[in-house]
Amino acid sequence: MTKADLVSKMAEKASLTKADSEKALNAFLDSVQDTLVKEGKLTLTGFGTFAVEERKSRNGRNPRTGEEIKIPACKVVKFRPGKILKDAVK
Repeated sequence: MTKADLVSKMAEKASLTKADSEKALNAFLDSVQDTLVKEGKLTLTGFGTFAVEERKSRNGRNPRTGEEIKIPACKVVKFRPGKILKDAVK
């Protein structure tokens, strides 16, 4: 599903125009991003939890040359689904 498909589905389910549903989706995505940057964690009860976690530096290999390289530490966003979402997907 693409963002355009999601906007169309949101517009249909919420009886909104596509423009309004796209604004709502963009506002939601911006809010999630701002919360993760400031607080590092966002919990949507029943849906799941987004959390920023630190990934340690590690050694890896260049797939083309086989040469060993150092992969630096970085922050990544992880998602853990909630019970309601897990049960719906089963």
